[in-house]
Amino acid sequence: MMTTRTWIGAGVLASMTLMASAAMSQTIGFSQIGSESGWRAAETTLTKQQAEARGITLKFADAQQKQENQIKALRSFIAQGVDAILLAPVVATGWDSVLDEAREAEIPVVLLDRQVDSSKDLYLTAVGSDLVHEGNVAGQWLVDAVGGKQCNVVELQGTTGSSPAIDRKNGFEQAIKGHENISIIRSQTGDFTRTKGKEVMESFLKAEDGGKTICALYAHNDDMAVGAIQAIKEAGLKPGSDILVVSIDAVPDIFQAMAAGEANATVELTPNMAGPAFDALDAYLKDGTVPPKFIQTESKLYTQADDPMAVYEEKKNLGY
Repeated sequence: MMTTRTWIGAGVLASMTLMASAAMSQTIGFSQIGSESGWRAAETTLTKQQAEARGITLKFADAQQKQENQIKALRSFIAQGVDAILLAPVVATGWDSVLDEAREAEIPVVLLDRQVDSSKDLYLTAVGSDLVHEGNVAGQWLVDAVGGKQCNVVELQGTTGSSPAIDRKNGFEQAIKGHENISIIRSQTGDFTRTKGKEVMESFLKAEDGGKTICALYAHNDDMAVGAIQAIKEAGLKPGSDILVVSIDAVPDIFQAMAAGEANATVELTPNMAGPAFDALDAYLKDGTVPPKFIQTESKLYTQADDPMAVYEEKKNLGY
């Protein structure tokens, strides 16, 4: 009897051993980046809720934004013989060895909300949004908002080397390409955190005549935007009018800022990556159904016209 689990190639069936294991309660390891943002906290909460609702034993490891901690966690999960692993990778590179170890141990890995620069046969599937598209939507909003007006943009990038930082930057730049009136004049990582977002925005304001030469802020996530909004206010300017603010994630706090007129637009990244991930794993572990290599979640643009306080009320209890 064949005992090796395999997910290389569409239509390949898993083994009888794999199917028998699905009949028992599943134990799944989850290596989370950390809790650097409200969105990340919501993803963790919803993953735990989804696991509990499905009767899954979830082994959770908080990497505190360090790849070495994630690699240790994955090796621990492998040693424990979990049925599957969820990985939200802090950066895109450096995963080949540990993913190969998981494959050798016949443990399928599902990526959550971020991609890795590894061969696709090293993981079962990836669940996430189109990160380039998110940046493109944010950039297109700014193009439409400013029209032909000259607009100098400052950019708060996410964690250096992470797929959201790379892709959200590329998408935004694609949207503004060809619009000579819009240019990114300063760009620096805020590491996806509110504190660093405020700190970097303060340096941008100081370098740009107190912010007088800045037309708009583009932040790779809402938490950095919220920190930057505080810096703009402390500089004596009005965020949302003196400096336009567009960001990504759609966490509750950004809707409060939008309701106050202090933020202009956000692109939603749903924190429920676990639902589609568990569905894919359930089908795979039960009968060997191989999912597509990328399961895309929905993104949506929200502006001040979308009753931000009503959206805030809907989102505030989701674990952010």
